Amino acid sequence: MKLLAEMFTLAPANKDHHVAMRCAVGVFVPLITLVLLGRLDLAIFASFGAFTGIYGRGELHRKRFFIQVRAGALMLLVILLATLTARIVHNGGLSQEAGIWLQVLATTLVAGACSLVIAWWRHRPAGSLFHIFAFAAIASIPSQPPLWECLLVSVATTLFCLAVGLSSRVLRSRRTPWEMPPPVRLTAEEKRAAGLEAVGYLAAAGLAGTLATLIGQLLGFGHNYWAMVAAVVPLVGRTTRHRIARGIQRIIGTVLGLILLAGILLLQPVPWQTVLVIAICQFGAELFIARNYVLAQVFVTPLALTSTLLVSPAAPGILLRDRIVETVIGAAVGIAVVLAPALWSRLSRRTSAGAATR
Repeated sequence: MKLLAEMFTLAPANKDHHVAMRCAVGVFVPLITLVLLGRLDLAIFASFGAFTGIYGRGELHRKRFFIQVRAGALMLLVILLATLTARIVHNGGLSQEAGIWLQVLATTLVAGACSLVIAWWRHRPAGSLFHIFAFAAIASIPSQPPLWECLLVSVATTLFCLAVGLSSRVLRSRRTPWEMPPPVRLTAEEKRAAGLEAVGYLAAAGLAGTLATLIGQLLGFGHNYWAMVAAVVPLVGRTTRHRIARGIQRIIGTVLGLILLAGILLLQPVPWQTVLVIAICQFGAELFIARNYVLAQVFVTPLALTSTLLVSPAAPGILLRDRIVETVIGAAVGIAVVLAPALWSRLSRRTSAGAATR
């Protein structure tokens, strides 16, 4: 009951609306520009370039800029690798099945590598959830614009988000000291923890992607990367109990978010309205992500799916079905990966104790 109560507890606000507004503007302006230009085929590259704005949440201006430059550069590298992977998968003569498994393998490697980089940089949000989502979503698009257009939109969006991150310096009262605290080197224990965490991301993403692909091939489900994204959610947390709670919260929030999304889709929004919905959901997600994960997921779910619909229109019913199935698969795998070390340790202690009593 205590765990259940904690899931629905709203933590105190900490100027979250400032961050939420920056992130909403960072995604709305590039997307509405593409709508006006009639280039919705490039919307996904703007959406993921805008992830730059979620880093450096409560930092001073100079440190936020430094963090966002590094985070943006890493995301641009992920986008580049994803577009190249898409071209190999869809234009390289591979069979459809081989292409799917190549995407799962490549996404798994991205999950582990980006988790390690983010941990070494001490960035928040921790982990590689956003990189997994960006890589797999882009790599799964069969027909893409020219590479230079994809990169141009991604880079332009990243630069815009960097500018938004510094925009409050226009007001003297909102400026923070242009200072940069000295970097703190990782200890040997922290490096070891980062390495183990990266292994956890590899295991969770790889297992979830494999399981979702096999089940999808049997039952006709798609979007296996949603399971990979959901699988790494429980890996971020202070304790095993907290990590399990996040996995359960992911499922609950997704279900509630799908109800909200169903209502939105019934209205049949046109592209500019869809972009407005994305901006509002981005605002809501950042407003509550540090306060209540369930409530944040209510906004994240329609945010992710409406972004997908802008680029690759699909039957709403199929998207809703795939989202919940893949989320349950991924969250279950993630919770299993979190529990595995504790269960193994307990089993080893029991085995050792049994051997000692003989």
